[in-house]
Amino acid sequence: MKKHIFILLILTLSLISCKKNDTTKTITKEVETEIKENLALKITPISHATAVISFNSETIYLDPTGGLKSFEKFKKPTYIIITDVHGDHFNLETLKELDLSETTIIAPEAVCKNLTSIISKKIIAIHNGEEKLMATFKIEAIPMYNLREEALKFHAKGRGNGYVFTINNERIYFSGDTEDIPEMRNLKSIDKAFICMNLPYTMTVESAADAVLEFKPKEIYPYHYRGTDGLSDVKKFKEIVQRQDANIKVIQ
Repeated sequence: MKKHIFILLILTLSLISCKKNDTTKTITKEVETEIKENLALKITPISHATAVISFNSETIYLDPTGGLKSFEKFKKPTYIIITDVHGDHFNLETLKELDLSETTIIAPEAVCKNLTSIISKKIIAIHNGEEKLMATFKIEAIPMYNLREEALKFHAKGRGNGYVFTINNERIYFSGDTEDIPEMRNLKSIDKAFICMNLPYTMTVESAADAVLEFKPKEIYPYHYRGTDGLSDVKKFKEIVQRQDANIKVIQ
C-alpha cells in the first residue's frame, strides 16, 4: 500500500536538565499488527526532561512532571513513558492529577514497583535491551548509567532506561540520565536525538559531543542541561559537533 507521510517537528527548547557493553534484546509484541504510518509527528518540550510526543491519535507524555497545569493544552495521554525513579522523571503527584483511565504506562521495573496507587489502563515494565511493539510505534529501552567513579551513585546500570521510538520509520532517541556509554555510541540510524549534558549527574558537553560524533544522528537537540552550577554550555557543544561533522544538525 502506498502511503504518504508528512512529518512535522515543533521544538521550543525549554528542556533543561536534572540531575562500552552489548545487551541481548527481547522483542515483545502487545498488538499483532504492523506499525501504522502516521500523518504528523509533533514533539513539544515542556520543561526539564518532560516532553509530549503527538502523532495521529496518540499522545505520549515523557517523564511527566509539573502537575496537571503543565499539560492543560494537550490531549489526555494514551501512553506515559518514564525513564527513571528520580523525582524530575517520575513524579507521583503529577501522575495522580492526570486522568490515566485510558493510559498505558511504560517504565522501568524500579518505577513500576512504585505505581501501586496509580489507576491506569495498563502498566508495562520494560528492561534494558528490550523492545516492545505497540499498535502505532515501537519502543526500545536503551541502558542509561554513569561511568565516572564519582557519579556512580546517581544512576546505576540496569535501573533506568533511555528510549528509541520508531514512529513513521523515524527513529527518535531520548537519552535519559546517562554518560557517553557504549550503548549510546553503538546506536544506528537515529534521525533525532535528545542528549543530556549536565554535571554532576550526567556528562560534560565534551563527552556528549564525542558520543554524538560517533553515532551520528541526523539532528541533535541538547536537553536536560541544567546542573548544580547552572546551565551547560550548549553553544560550545554545538561548535564541537559542527566543527567536526557539518552534516549533523544541532538545534538549540
